[in-house]
Amino acid sequence: MAKDLIKKIINKFVPNPDVIRQHKNLQFLGKRLHEPNLWHINRRSVSAAVAIGLFFAWVPTPTQMAFAAIAALYFRAHLLISVALVWVTNPITMPPLFYFAYRVGLRFSHLPSPTENFVFSLDGLWTGFSDAIGPFLLGCLILGLLCSLGGYIGMDSFWRYHITKRWTERKQRRLHPSG
Repeated sequence: MAKDLIKKIINKFVPNPDVIRQHKNLQFLGKRLHEPNLWHINRRSVSAAVAIGLFFAWVPTPTQMAFAAIAALYFRAHLLISVALVWVTNPITMPPLFYFAYRVGLRFSHLPSPTENFVFSLDGLWTGFSDAIGPFLLGCLILGLLCSLGGYIGMDSFWRYHITKRWTERKQRRLHPSG
């Protein structure tokens, strides 16, 4: 019963794949949009989608969703999950997550924090930005790769665990049919 309710909710908000396939602005993609794994929920497509979405969540550009969609098409991952997971970094979570990425980048690049010698002026802001961009991008890359790998392994493991558990329960019901 709950499964049907969840499906109804998902179907209410998720566009129909046929409508997306026939959209005039997406015709340049050709047969790529007809790949079944882009739309079906299975272990492989969902695990890949989680990896793609979590990687591109750490890409500090306003085109994160487009990059995630292109990667989903290329890797044949679930398109909507890939794009939705990019919103892990949203206007509310972005400042603390990107600051964390900057700190990770500083740690891995072995650079001192530029705030130690910071002078508040236009020149100081520009210098601070140019000093911070390298560690920030390095931190985003490191965290994107780690989250992507962790998301893929986590989702794949969870899916396998869930299936194995259901098979075991089904086997127990067959062996001990007690009403």
